[in-house]
Amino acid sequence: MFCYQCEQTAKGAGCTQMGVCGKDPQTSTLQDLLVYAAQDISRYATRARALGVADAELDKFVVEALFTTVTNVNFDPRRLQMILQRAAKLREKAIALYESAAKKAGKTPEKLPVQTVAWWKTLNDIDGLTAEGLAVRIDQRIAELGPDITALQELAMYGLKGMAAYADHAAVLGQEDDKVYAFFHQVMDWLYNKPTDINELLGMVLKVGEVNLRVMELLDAANTGAYGHPEPTKIRVTPVKGKAIVVSGHDLKDLHDLLVATEGKGINVYTHSEMLPCNAYPGLKKFKHLVGNYGGAWQDQVKEFDAFPGAILMTTNCLQKPRDNYKGRLFTTGLVAWPGVTHIAPDASGKKDFTPVIEAALKAPGFLGDEVEQTIMGGFGRNAVLSVAGAVIDAVKAGKIRHFFLIGGCDGARPGRNYYTEFAQQVPDDCVILTLACGKFRFNKLPFGDIGGIPRLLDVGQCNDAYSAIQIAIALAGAFNVGINDLPLSMILSWFEQKAVVILLTLLHLGIKNIRLGPSLPAFVTPAMLDVLVKNFNIGPITTPQQDLATILKK
Repeated sequence: MFCYQCEQTAKGAGCTQMGVCGKDPQTSTLQDLLVYAAQDISRYATRARALGVADAELDKFVVEALFTTVTNVNFDPRRLQMILQRAAKLREKAIALYESAAKKAGKTPEKLPVQTVAWWKTLNDIDGLTAEGLAVRIDQRIAELGPDITALQELAMYGLKGMAAYADHAAVLGQEDDKVYAFFHQVMDWLYNKPTDINELLGMVLKVGEVNLRVMELLDAANTGAYGHPEPTKIRVTPVKGKAIVVSGHDLKDLHDLLVATEGKGINVYTHSEMLPCNAYPGLKKFKHLVGNYGGAWQDQVKEFDAFPGAILMTTNCLQKPRDNYKGRLFTTGLVAWPGVTHIAPDASGKKDFTPVIEAALKAPGFLGDEVEQTIMGGFGRNAVLSVAGAVIDAVKAGKIRHFFLIGGCDGARPGRNYYTEFAQQVPDDCVILTLACGKFRFNKLPFGDIGGIPRLLDVGQCNDAYSAIQIAIALAGAFNVGINDLPLSMILSWFEQKAVVILLTLLHLGIKNIRLGPSLPAFVTPAMLDVLVKNFNIGPITTPQQDLATILKK
């Protein structure tokens, strides 16, 4: 295997024996093949679209296929084989769709050549399928095209993967845009043909960031349209007595539907990790048995789930290899999967039956008593922050707020992430910290106080809520009649996987400069690519909290 798509990749270079995330070589290779299969489908879908014919099943499949290959989503080779079997049927559908559209338009359909492997011929033999996948591994392209070209191709691909996650979340709640689907097919078709022009590659990378801004807008509309705008809320972070279910991942609809299914059953529901912000949505916090948040960031889930005395539902990515002690109490849904773990799939109508989760919760002991109540604040999405924008602007003009720091992004297990805690602690008292995603668990329980009633720590939400942070920055820039880069705002970002990659591409598309990125630069960023990023955007790695703060505040 060869994989270097996430921050924890072995030796900072690439996983070659076993994924640090826990995926085995077969899983990794089948994921590579699934990406290739999705590109193959997009070749025909994009040509059919050029002739005015689109197909919703093809559109959604390509998005789901990409999301399936995001870090910490699907670890089950058999499920990947089933997805590839479906891909083969959809490839035939795409070919027929294109050929029919061409004939109706009076044109001769192209006979598209196979670029690498005829992957659809060994679908029932998982070992044969895996052998086919070896030809489309990333290191094969590195050997063929060199590290720089391959890195730019992968940067576009990882951006698409991250965008696919956001597009899938939005689609689950009914928010879609046909132009977005068209773009997915266009880029997948383009990548299938192994583009090598550096300027074209760089242009496409920024275009991915541009389209992702639209996708994040869709997701924001989906979440707030379904459950209302987050509002400042005290969120309990200590357990209460009773039977319990903890929900992790990112999907708000799964949490909502589980809350409906458990109402009146004597079961308390907790959020975990990126689900923490759900406690601030009016349409979710109205359920009295949503009692708060349990645990912290995703990388601590093994010990946290091991200690949790109830059932566990994983809705999206950030799954780790489960211990046997809780594997029987763990359930997956959506695209996430682990071999031997019960999966909650939708029925023909799209409804999910959470009965197995509920039964597991009722069998488990639950929490035997209340712990002393502790709370943290959440719910500072764009609507909440912009509703008090006047007070914020007045505080800046009066010199009470000197600077804003966006300290956000993914958390992880690699050494060096204590930087973000130390940075937040050292931010001067006349500065405000915006945060989002699971990186905030490094410091979100610390007492930061307020500035004239404005909390110094404003939790914007999930990584999915980056749109909120962007809109806050744009609104502040408009209020001060300056560009975003002229605001007293600095972005100190942590990355882990492909959703963080596409958010970075969106920030670069918006022309935002001087971003500091850590705890380490992506393994796929070659010296030549880094040189381009530094020259065009002055993006750079974090150093020390003291040095970075001194550099930022002396300006």
